[in-house]
Amino acid sequence: MKADIIPFDSQYAEETVTMWRKSKEQAIGQREIHSVESHLYFLNHILPKQCQIDLALVDGKVAGMAAYNETEISQLYIHVDYQGLGIGQMLLDKAKANSSGRLTLYTFEVNRNAQRFYEKNGFVVIGRGHENEENLPDIQYEWRMT
Repeated sequence: MKADIIPFDSQYAEETVTMWRKSKEQAIGQREIHSVESHLYFLNHILPKQCQIDLALVDGKVAGMAAYNETEISQLYIHVDYQGLGIGQMLLDKAKANSSGRLTLYTFEVNRNAQRFYEKNGFVVIGRGHENEENLPDIQYEWRMT
C-alpha cells in the first residue's frame, strides 16, 4: 500500500491519538489508562522533545505513527484497518535508516503480531519484565545493523 510518510504536524494530533488508542487497545485487550486530553498533551508537548515523530498518511488520513530517536523506538502504531499492508514496515525502515545502527524497543507480551513483525525485521529479545503503566509483561527487543 502506498502511504506518505511525513513529520508529525499538530493538525493531525486528534486523529493520531484516536488511531493510537484503538490500535493499542486492540493489541493488548485493555482500555487506554490515560485520558484523551492527557494523551494529546503527551503527543504534542512531551514526545516531540524526545523523539522524531513520523506519520503515515493514506489518502490524507492517519494510517500509522512512529516515534523514535537514534537508539530507541518509543512508539509504533498502525491503524487497525491498515495493519499488515506494509505501513509499519515503511515507518520501521525510516527509523532504522535514522538510527545509530542499533535500536531498542519494548512491546507487550500479549501483542504477538508485534513480536512476529519485529523478529521478522531482525530484532532479538534482550529482556523481559513488566516495567510499564499497564502492569503487563513486556519484551525488550534490540536490532543491530549488520
